[in-house]
Amino acid sequence: MVAGLLPRLWRPAGHPFAPLAEEAAGWAERMPAEWERAGRPYERRLLDAALGLLTELAPSQGEQVLVNQDLHAGNVLRATRERWLVIDPKPLAGEREFGVVAIVRGGELGHFPDAVRYRLDRLTAELGLDRERVRGWTIVHTLAWSVAEGQVFTNQVEVVRWLLGAE
Repeated sequence: MVAGLLPRLWRPAGHPFAPLAEEAAGWAERMPAEWERAGRPYERRLLDAALGLLTELAPSQGEQVLVNQDLHAGNVLRATRERWLVIDPKPLAGEREFGVVAIVRGGELGHFPDAVRYRLDRLTAELGLDRERVRGWTIVHTLAWSVAEGQVFTNQVEVVRWLLGAE
């Protein structure tokens, strides 16, 4: 389903969509402060890895297309006008490798190391994406979304640990 849907969504993008690089700069600024405010809920090495990946990934992106920060199985509905419809978009203009991060992380499909690695490998192979860039963006985005208003989503922190071990 997803491998057929995503290429249809990846249209050249720019204004009025916020650039992924701009969003990533905000994560780089907020993540250390949120980590401190939440009482340092995970190892500093995870934060350092995510920040390091941000400095590599953001400025070296490929073609800018429309990507969705929150595209997961719960936001894809079967429909009549189209076979599948995407709801609750959180759109950005960014590279295709970013467009699969929520699927790789995939909470509704199970937070198990083998499932996460399987989705990473299958999606990158089927869509012709750079596996290491997808892995990097997934680490960054997952950790950036792992703390919200003082609440820590430990399952997301676990996904980051698994992905850092899946080199």
